[in-house]
Amino acid sequence: MKKILLLEDDKSFGYILSEYLGMQEFQVTWCQSGEDALKKLNSNNYDLAILDIMLPGIDGFEFAKKMKEKNESIPFIFLSAKSLKIDKLKGFKLGAFDYITKPIDEEILVAKINVLLQQTNKKNIPSNSIYQIGTYQFHSDLFKLVHPQQEIKLTARERDLLQLLCEHKNQLLPRKKALQQIWGSQDEFSRKSMDVFISHLRKYLSKDNSLAIENIHSKGFILKC
Repeated sequence: MKKILLLEDDKSFGYILSEYLGMQEFQVTWCQSGEDALKKLNSNNYDLAILDIMLPGIDGFEFAKKMKEKNESIPFIFLSAKSLKIDKLKGFKLGAFDYITKPIDEEILVAKINVLLQQTNKKNIPSNSIYQIGTYQFHSDLFKLVHPQQEIKLTARERDLLQLLCEHKNQLLPRKKALQQIWGSQDEFSRKSMDVFISHLRKYLSKDNSLAIENIHSKGFILKC
């Protein structure tokens, strides 16, 4: 059974959703505060986290940051009543795989969870996957990018996107291919999310002037080395 960490302070909604996910054969740990959820992270390994945002104490955005510090590889989805575009973009910038606004369709949520977990399970990365990118070494299995002056920990999506760029080094990585393979969708927010992650990678690689990630309008990106 896949283990899901559910962070939701609404007692009625949290109970209903945790019971529903349990009926879909997920093992759900339901927490009503960020502080409690952080304690659960220390003693459990989760396949996925579903996070509300408006919480007492540590809110969902802050919890996501702290969770990434503890375990970069846990994929997470924001599930919130906050529907403003700025909140959605902030969620994707933090590394969320999806941002779903309430009220939700439970069947759609489960379908998205299954797609996300399938994508995660398909990532059969050899333990010696090391890419040389200019003066950087990219250790895809360790989620890190190493430069003589610094070491950068990558999120799961940053790693996946950089690996695709490396596999297409000096060639076009079609935007549609990256969106479908990593995000499982080509909708507007997935496209905007991808652009945010591209900007992250550009910043990480900025210490080597011989490197560039070029945007080919409406087609995709090229990692030029």
